[in-house]
Amino acid sequence: MKVTGAWIEGKTTQAVMAMLAEAGHQAFVVGGCVRNALLGAPITDIDISTDARPERVLELAGKAGFKAVPTGIDHGTVTVIAGGIPHEITTFRRDVETDGRRAVVAYANSIEDDAHRRDFTMNALYASADGAIHDPINGLPDLRARRLRFIDDPRARITEDYLRILRFFRFHAWYGDPDLGLDAEGLAACAELSEGLEQISRERLGGELMKLLSAPDPAPSVAAMAHAGVLGRILPGADARPLPILIHEEAQRGVSPDALRRLATLTSPDAEALRLSRQQARRAGFLARAAREGAALAPLALDHGADTARDVLLIRAALLETPVSDGDWRFAQTAAAQDFPVAATDLMPDYTGPALGARLAALRSAWIASGFTLTRAELLDLPRE
Repeated sequence: MKVTGAWIEGKTTQAVMAMLAEAGHQAFVVGGCVRNALLGAPITDIDISTDARPERVLELAGKAGFKAVPTGIDHGTVTVIAGGIPHEITTFRRDVETDGRRAVVAYANSIEDDAHRRDFTMNALYASADGAIHDPINGLPDLRARRLRFIDDPRARITEDYLRILRFFRFHAWYGDPDLGLDAEGLAACAELSEGLEQISRERLGGELMKLLSAPDPAPSVAAMAHAGVLGRILPGADARPLPILIHEEAQRGVSPDALRRLATLTSPDAEALRLSRQQARRAGFLARAAREGAALAPLALDHGADTARDVLLIRAALLETPVSDGDWRFAQTAAAQDFPVAATDLMPDYTGPALGARLAALRSAWIASGFTLTRAELLDLPRE
């Protein structure tokens, strides 16, 4: 079996691998690029494993005229940029000590040693420059079955890095067979060791959760997280039950997946808990509040646009376990396209200060109630209340 495609057959990646091979070193593309190539999924990163030490990789890259950046040299990683494409080159490694967040590694000389320190069997597939697959731990059957399993002992893999608990659910959402369910042994280990997530930085937890919630259908994984006690560890008070309803409504309406919309369905997010960006926290928090507090649809669409109104309708439908009505869906689109025809200057100097704001609000309410049909002149002629 071979992997093919421009990502591996292109002259830049071939040149980087030849740089290592011609100097007498082993070189294999590994991990996500191989997995995704075999699944027919997009390839976003090119990772290369080698027996060359990082200092040697830097030396060879310099001689070849490539830019080399010691992005993780303490852990054996050098990023070599060729043709504008980054290639993350990491020396074969084996863990000698871990604390659940980071590992002390020793260099190894074979892909067998390197494979056994990786997380999941489907991520421990290697390919040489000609695309030939090397499968040192027999991960291909799991990949073909879309079965996500930890390598060797799940507990050992998790205690090396507790973030692998979230990665277990994330990778299942993206690559697992939903009909198979999650691997029972792996799920039990995640539940048993979930307290270890408290050692992981908020940034890493938030990043993994956003990737999970971006999957086409993360609902089964999130439900399993809730049952295992993992969801409550990272999002206290979160409720996984509305999520499958939201995802169904998204599919019915042809709306693309959105991690923040889905997060706002699970909970009113605490920005600090996940270290969201200010913009992300503001949007997710607003959606959660508007959906739960019953914000009126017309002002929502007028003030915040059609996309925000759509998201609130979808979240509200999930929380209430009721489909979005066609009428509300159309009204939100119509309302968002309207422009209120009265400006503050139209009411001055007869109205100033708080009275001006109150009059504008009253006229806008009347305009909305008319189905946006009242003209500027008609609104200005309305009697004072």
